[in-house]
Amino acid sequence: MLKIKNLLFTTLFFIPQLFFAQYTDVINSNRPGETMSAYAVGKSVIQAEFGVYGIKEKHDLLDYDASGFGTDLTLRYGAFLEKLEFIVDLQYQMENYDTPYTSYKKNNFRQTVLGAKYLIYDPYKNYKKEANIYSYKANRNFQWREFIPAVSVFAGANFVGADNPYYFSPDGAISPKISLITQNLFGGGSWVFVTNIIADYIGTDYPSYGYILTLTHGFNDHWSGFIENQGYKSDFYSDAIVRGGAAYLLSPNMQVDASISTNFKNTPSILYGGVGISWRYDGWYKEKQIEAKNRDRSKKNPENEKEIDYQEKERKRKAKYE
Repeated sequence: MLKIKNLLFTTLFFIPQLFFAQYTDVINSNRPGETMSAYAVGKSVIQAEFGVYGIKEKHDLLDYDASGFGTDLTLRYGAFLEKLEFIVDLQYQMENYDTPYTSYKKNNFRQTVLGAKYLIYDPYKNYKKEANIYSYKANRNFQWREFIPAVSVFAGANFVGADNPYYFSPDGAISPKISLITQNLFGGGSWVFVTNIIADYIGTDYPSYGYILTLTHGFNDHWSGFIENQGYKSDFYSDAIVRGGAAYLLSPNMQVDASISTNFKNTPSILYGGVGISWRYDGWYKEKQIEAKNRDRSKKNPENEKEIDYQEKERKRKAKYE
């Protein structure tokens, strides 16, 4: 549940390439927030986002206390198209419940979602801002274009097994989940604002509708922080949650994060705290980029291939006879 999504989102560290492709020079993680960023990880890129968290609940009306911990794992893979990303989102939680009369435990998958995200509009595609070489101030001025968001859609499904204590029915079920995602870059990318509008458990007895708003700021090339507000409503359970946290970039392909969440009611009151790590493998992406550059060079200079073949033959000859 504490999985950040955000943002450090790709943009956490605000790389210029973000305007021209899904892939960025540094990892694009949705941790440590809950929002899903509009941009994909990049074609042929694999990314894993893992976290652990502790939880404490107290329900004044039902008079129970609960505490426990959980893990969450998100696997992301860019395939077929630069704008397309496939997602597996898992969350497993274990809790101890104490009431005046009894104590018991419950544990199961709180979330199992499989789906795909597609970027349908990028305001920076084919756009290149012209730098003013005479005025530093002019280059830092506010741009109205920043109010135009990137827009993506997510479609997937919830998979719930039978007798899951976190589900409102003892029967297992598969139900659709869809989201509309927008993302704005402000201040040249140092501020990122992401919104998710979500319809969940569609077609069940208790469909859920909600939103998540996340604002992330990059302080430097390594540190970023975020604040987030999430609300969801259904006939089964409704709540409003606020989160905050920070992430630190260890390397271009790895970041660590920490966050805390709470709500404003006592039926129940909740407090979450968690840490996580995000890692990606982009070797295949870079290999394809190198292959594409080599093809471009070959087209521009057809003799280049002949020269490479000749040099390779000469090396083999020397290795054999010298």
